[in-house]
Amino acid sequence: MQNQTFNTARILVVDDEAHIVQVVALKLRNAGFEVEAASDGDEAFAILKDHPVDLVVTDLQMPAMSGLELATAMAADPQLLHIPILMLTARGHLLREGEADSANIARVVHKPFSPRALLSEVEALLERKVRVA
Repeated sequence: MQNQTFNTARILVVDDEAHIVQVVALKLRNAGFEVEAASDGDEAFAILKDHPVDLVVTDLQMPAMSGLELATAMAADPQLLHIPILMLTARGHLLREGEADSANIARVVHKPFSPRALLSEVEALLERKVRVA
């Protein structure tokens, strides 16, 4: 990555499967990002209210608050609305038409995913965010 902004980017990874969080967080940390982790949407939303991040990578299906519910809550909050969301989902669990747009979800990546491809998606979203800002 050529832009200094990437070196300070904070990313929140949200998934109820600990091994997914570990794989994603390791890949992102190795790329130079600061990573926070949460195991469900409720925990993630609490983190976001106290410590806003530059990007959220979240699973769709989780207990308590799902990734879609988290994205919808973020879209309704003026302080969190600008944070891009990358949604991870099992192939059998698709968003209905229009759900991604109405919840401000920037990208959807299907599980199983390549950590390298996921990193490329994260970098593209952060680059786009920097260009828009």
